[in-house]
Amino acid sequence: MNLDTWLLLASAVVIVAIASVRVAHRTGLPSLLIYLGLGLLLGEAGLGIEFENAQLAQQIGLIALAVILAEGGLTTNWEHVRRAVPTSLVLATLGVAVSIFALAGAVHWLLAMDWRSALLLGAVLASTDAAAVFSVLRRLPLPPRLAGILEAESGFNDAPTVIVVMMLSTTGPGALPTVGHVVLDAVLELAIGAAVGLVVGPLGAYTLRRVALPASGLYPIAVLALALVTYSGAALLHGSGFLAVYIATLVLGNARLPHRVATRGFAEGAAWLAQIGLFVMLGLLASPFELPSTVVPGMIGGLALVLLARPLSVVASALVVRLGRIDVLSAREQVFLSWAGLRGAVPIVLATIPWAAGVSGAKGIFNEVFVIVIVFTMVQGPTLPYVARVLGISAPGEARELDVEAAPLEELNADLLQVTIPPGSGLHGVEIFELRLPSDAAVTMVVRDNHSFVPEPTTRLRAEDQLLIVTTAPLRQTVERRLRAISRRGKLAGWFGERGE
Repeated sequence: MNLDTWLLLASAVVIVAIASVRVAHRTGLPSLLIYLGLGLLLGEAGLGIEFENAQLAQQIGLIALAVILAEGGLTTNWEHVRRAVPTSLVLATLGVAVSIFALAGAVHWLLAMDWRSALLLGAVLASTDAAAVFSVLRRLPLPPRLAGILEAESGFNDAPTVIVVMMLSTTGPGALPTVGHVVLDAVLELAIGAAVGLVVGPLGAYTLRRVALPASGLYPIAVLALALVTYSGAALLHGSGFLAVYIATLVLGNARLPHRVATRGFAEGAAWLAQIGLFVMLGLLASPFELPSTVVPGMIGGLALVLLARPLSVVASALVVRLGRIDVLSAREQVFLSWAGLRGAVPIVLATIPWAAGVSGAKGIFNEVFVIVIVFTMVQGPTLPYVARVLGISAPGEARELDVEAAPLEELNADLLQVTIPPGSGLHGVEIFELRLPSDAAVTMVVRDNHSFVPEPTTRLRAEDQLLIVTTAPLRQTVERRLRAISRRGKLAGWFGERGE
């Protein structure tokens, strides 16, 4: 095929993938399943396009994951995840280690898998997928702390798993790296990656605030370029590029940059394109004729992951954060975190590393991981809202940020919040003046029964109302706490000792 034909095919795939997002949103399935299906249809069992270059797939996949992580860092609100970072770091380190050994032991015993392959399978599946987690959090209302734990964990845990998979893949046949060697190398690479991210992030934010570029469209491009510079720079220094890019973009995304909303929109578009290309490529790489033989071992490995390895990693991490007085995770939160450990592109990309390195049996590991991701994403993704409701941890009335293309908000250091009043909320029946919001915050509009109006101080709120609130950035947390308190205990929440924490 000539270049025009390839361009037409690629454009058609992107259009179909974009259209499928609506279907995925309605069904609750992560869109990655549709993209993987497109890849399978284009591959040897469909249109007959052959692609079996695991090394190229690995290189493209790692770069695509860096772009997806960059978008995650840019769109993560530091105030939401700050309290969750210590717990997330424990989950991303100790939790990953527990998950690797628990799953490796289970498949070694259940499937008679040799230890090298078992450890590789455990390491490949230890990381939750940032793209899958971010897509779920966009439509699932959770308390900020719990959402922050999931968000930060998915951003942090890619780095240690990549390091472990690389080391297991490059060790000579018949030999395994010692635990001490793995820990020492991992600590060194993570430290280098963190240092690079902490240097490039603040330096990039400082520069962009002071350099007047001739076109507003250059700022988003500059931010994405900084993210890729961070990733490649850390990799050249033998550090963790994933950790570096996540930290750098987390700093950039929470800095008051020029055209910040446009930058985040551009990064989101780039991440969607990276996801589409990545999943379609991985679907092309898979061989449908080989997958049926790995369904049974894949199901056994997946069940061991979901029912044993992930819960053990969460319980062990929860015990450590409790003993260290870092945080306290309730039993219900631990159950939800165990079920919310979604796998997606990351495990499939990591499975290409031993395949590209020529490790014996690596193609079988890739096929098993492919089956696990497809089957258990179909099970876990759509059921997360139901599990959250059953456990009583969903937060439908939670205030959330609403991106608006409005430069005055940036100039005034202000934020625009959207609040939906859920049925049964204490906000029902409260008059606007009874909210007693700070003087630098105001309810500017109410949307009721598909009609919007500017409220009076005596306007009485109703369930299902949507409120638009403008507040100065320093008072945002105070406003959110006040709204949560009234939603829980009504307008006399303060008398009941409710502070909306």
